[in-house]
Amino acid sequence: MPVQYSQLRAMLAITKGSLKAVFRSPSAVLFSIAFPLIFILVFGFIGGGSRVSLSIAFAANTDTLNPVYPALKKIAGIRIVDKSGQALKEDLEKGRVTAMINIRKSGVENPPYSIDISSSEAVNPQNLQVLQSILNAVIAGINQQTYSNTPTIAMVNSRIEKIPGRIYRTIDFILPGQLGFSLLSAGVFGVAFLFFNLRQQLVLKRFYATPIRRPYIVLGEALSRVIFQMMTAIIIIGVGHYAFKFTLVNGVETFLTIMLLSFIALILFMGFGFIVSSLAKNESSIPPLANLITLPQFLLAGTFFSIDAFPSWLQPLCRILPLTHFNNAMRSIAFEGAALSACGKELMILGAWTVVVYAVAFKTFKWE
Repeated sequence: MPVQYSQLRAMLAITKGSLKAVFRSPSAVLFSIAFPLIFILVFGFIGGGSRVSLSIAFAANTDTLNPVYPALKKIAGIRIVDKSGQALKEDLEKGRVTAMINIRKSGVENPPYSIDISSSEAVNPQNLQVLQSILNAVIAGINQQTYSNTPTIAMVNSRIEKIPGRIYRTIDFILPGQLGFSLLSAGVFGVAFLFFNLRQQLVLKRFYATPIRRPYIVLGEALSRVIFQMMTAIIIIGVGHYAFKFTLVNGVETFLTIMLLSFIALILFMGFGFIVSSLAKNESSIPPLANLITLPQFLLAGTFFSIDAFPSWLQPLCRILPLTHFNNAMRSIAFEGAALSACGKELMILGAWTVVVYAVAFKTFKWE
């Protein structure tokens, strides 16, 4: 009686062979592990504090009729957050808002106003010093222009009230971006070169001589990439957590949630790779096509710094990119302890991108 051919065993054999080839490729290891780790090491050694981000909110009872209030709102380097109550308190605790400012009448003639600052331990102390310097500069400018006979229009309270919060380090912003960098690079470049070379070297054609079906060929090759990148993600997160205290709020639970999110994102990014491999006419045309997809996301998706630093007209474009939503979800899960269900908006956008990308990939994919 003839033995039935096992599609699953054949697929796993392809996966095993492809995985060995990945580990033997210096460029794959370099782009997936070495480059992100270099960035993590650099930023990890540079900063024990947080990124510079001057987002402020005004207290509900702040005096808005004084000259300091409109002057602060005109400063380009300061973003005003329109929140209050519990929502503002949560943002302060998590370091999303640098400080809450309360401008109030002092009750005396000189100075007529007093400014109180509330912040949290999650905010970089350097950012608070910068904010105090800006406030003092604004007050000095007002004194010089309008109140030359008055010693000062307002006095900034040197004591900053701080509410408890987690310490937000540079690594908590950088590592999610570098993990996204690694997944996107591997998904686009790795898959594009892999399937282009399989066609060019007639490996796919040789597979046709075997009983294995075409979908299992793709699944076998894709599975090897997924396994390799999940191992890469474990290394990146492990180095960040144990060497530089990257925050994993709920420990193993947070780590597993990150791994699931990474898997979802990798499936999407591999779709871009399938498209590039099909559109490329020769091997030298793969890098330009791949860079059209990856470079805008590396630069505009909050990989190295917040998209709030970009001009307001550019930010809507940044928020369309799939890597932006992966980075946002990663930071919420790791630092805030959010569950995957709490990242519904990000997952919906990643899902929409996945549907569109694979619809294009199925239309363009070439077997020969």
